[in-house]
Amino acid sequence: MFDISFTEIMVIAVVALIVVGPDRLPKVARTLGHLLGRVRRYVSDVKNDIQREMEVEELNELHSSVQEAAHSIENSVREEVSELQAAADIRTTTTPTVTSQSEVARDKTSLKKSSPPQPSNRSTK
Repeated sequence: MFDISFTEIMVIAVVALIVVGPDRLPKVARTLGHLLGRVRRYVSDVKNDIQREMEVEELNELHSSVQEAAHSIENSVREEVSELQAAADIRTTTTPTVTSQSEVARDKTSLKKSSPPQPSNRSTK
């Protein structure tokens, strides 16, 4: 983080010893340690909050893309179903006509079979 060498730390310690005095130096060092710990925790919490917000944004984007994909799939399925229903409707409207024609053909053949045989002109000898 900071590029502080060991000699610089020693100079800071000597100046602190002279300014603060040997009696209060341990108390000041302890207080500075607690403050430094609080600052580090605060920075860590801020980093975690930012990371969480970024993850929430990514999840929202993923959620919206999945919803768009689901809607497009749903629309394509609905289009296919409507096309199949239209094709089925066309078949059902044309099927009774074909059925009635086949029924007429069956009726004609059944009439031929059920009619009595015609006498032949040939005489039996």
